Amino acid sequence: MSEAVDKKQYLELLAKQYPTIRSASTEIINLSAILELPKGTEHFISDIHGEYESFLHVLRNGSGSIKRRIDELFKDTLDTRKRKNLATLIYYPEKKLPYILKDVQEPDEWYRETLFKLIKLCRVFSSKYTRSKVRKTLPEDFSYIIEELLHEQESIVNRQEYYSSIISTIIDTQRADAFIIAMARLIQRLTIARLHVIGDVYDRGPGAHIIMDRLVEHHSVDFQWGNHDIVWMGAAAGSKACIANVIRVSLRYANMETLENGYGISILPLMSLAVNVYGDDPCEQFRPKQALEGYTENEQLLMARMQKAISIIQLKLEGQIVQRRPQYQMNDRLLLDKIDYEEGTVGIGDKTYPLLDTHFPTIDPENPYELSNLEKAVMEKLRISFENSERLQEHVRFLFAKGSMYRVQNSNLLYHGCIPMTHNGKLCHFILDGVNHTPKKFMDRLERLARQGYFAKDDIDKKQYGKDTMWYLWCGAQSPLFGKNKMATFERYFIDDPETHKEEMNHYYDFRTEEDVAEAILSEFGVDPDTGHIINGHVPVKVKKGESPVKAGGKLIVIDGGFAKAYQEKTGIAGYTLIYNSYGLVLAAHQPFESTQKAIEEEQDIHSETKILEENKERIRVCDTDNGRKTQKRIDDLKELLQAYRSGLINEA
Repeated sequence: MSEAVDKKQYLELLAKQYPTIRSASTEIINLSAILELPKGTEHFISDIHGEYESFLHVLRNGSGSIKRRIDELFKDTLDTRKRKNLATLIYYPEKKLPYILKDVQEPDEWYRETLFKLIKLCRVFSSKYTRSKVRKTLPEDFSYIIEELLHEQESIVNRQEYYSSIISTIIDTQRADAFIIAMARLIQRLTIARLHVIGDVYDRGPGAHIIMDRLVEHHSVDFQWGNHDIVWMGAAAGSKACIANVIRVSLRYANMETLENGYGISILPLMSLAVNVYGDDPCEQFRPKQALEGYTENEQLLMARMQKAISIIQLKLEGQIVQRRPQYQMNDRLLLDKIDYEEGTVGIGDKTYPLLDTHFPTIDPENPYELSNLEKAVMEKLRISFENSERLQEHVRFLFAKGSMYRVQNSNLLYHGCIPMTHNGKLCHFILDGVNHTPKKFMDRLERLARQGYFAKDDIDKKQYGKDTMWYLWCGAQSPLFGKNKMATFERYFIDDPETHKEEMNHYYDFRTEEDVAEAILSEFGVDPDTGHIINGHVPVKVKKGESPVKAGGKLIVIDGGFAKAYQEKTGIAGYTLIYNSYGLVLAAHQPFESTQKAIEEEQDIHSETKILEENKERIRVCDTDNGRKTQKRIDDLKELLQAYRSGLINEA
């Protein structure tokens, strides 16, 4: 079929949507106007690790941008205390209103002043959007009223009474509280046009499920998988090795909230196994480093026994994967068959180490990677529990729908971990099935296999391969999400020598500070190395030791600043947000967040310091973005449709 015929058929399809010259012309005018708007503000965040209160607060305050805008607009009319009060009202309107109103002497006047301030703020934040776009975000109950107020020119004398009448009626009908809440939510939403999560929502902190609930509801979000996400995704797919890892990590950090209360996963089968098999075992190597607050000695001992039980199961299941997937090249992780069970030692390489724990009641030395019958029964019950958790499955489907191994958007390359590199600083290539896989092709293949592991319901072998791939992405030596040569689970539990505990970072971390390396990575993924940036997470930036998040001459930015409390001692801060607005790139470094309650009662905001990384000479418009280029293509097609109408090639409806 000729190109001309193909084009005519496409234009005929387009004509069904725009059946007249008038409708096509109107759309061209609308789209052309959109291209001239300032680009929407993108926010990038990574490595949240279950710290839901900090994350939700950063989302509510727009990484500090709402407070900065309040200071700009009201610095001459409101003192510091009142500006903080207004900011907190916007962050937590439902909870803050009662605190404010109990001390207000003249509530009608307070309502009037507050509504005027919120409308003024909302106009600023809505200025980057078309009226149509803003209209779609408005709450149904107040859509007409808010639209009128946002676009009303109250400075015009003959319109002042109309404007004031709307405000008065809102107050008189006792709808002011609901209206304030609606306006606060609208400001929050308009502050962030697009949210990019650069991986690792799960593990460490207590509220990964709460964070996921919020992300599912978010109006515009994408997700680059982290290693801590992919292991939960594998567990949801039914990978027993991933399930064992998820449970072990939860026990190791005494963080069962997401597992049990968030997703309703019953660990009673594991508890029963731990009591029956390890009931007399002190499990010293599986005890927490410090006493856990809120747990009795017996509870901590039970958790240690459960952790040992699942750790042995994990090592067995991982050994089975390594044996059936020689292409993973992970034979160094086969250690259970290297144990001398009589001597209580293990051979690793050319060295022999004494074991710290020699009690292995479920391991058959002749077949060390085989689960006992009791272990098999436990894992089958746990698999069913993971696969039947509706909330977990909803969250994992979201991660597949909105997530990927990497993303390219608006000249930014986003990925969580690393691009595997050789010892001499070259990008690794992988020969798989006789085909040379470049780093991009390797990432694409791994992503396809991970999706296969979750969605391939009718092909058992394909599904198993996909599930094994998700486990590999969690801890494989060349996994772009893991970025280390091994996960030293066995060594940390069973060997005293700290040298064996070391997990060597991929050479990527040696070379990512070099500009030519960043340029090579950007080119590999089709991004212009002169204008593009890499946005990376995974490894916390040790700010307190002088490490900078900005590397490779500004071409690579690491935004793991330590949202997880476990990392904040190393980083010295409590997380980063990268903000890409129409003026350029801004990095916000956040200080620790105490609690939502203190934020409401004492107006304790997260203190954030911002640093401009790049400032554009000219403001970036929609036409300069990926969406803008798609919009321009749409305009060009519509212009061809107009020409087809006017030339008689296609008839108007």
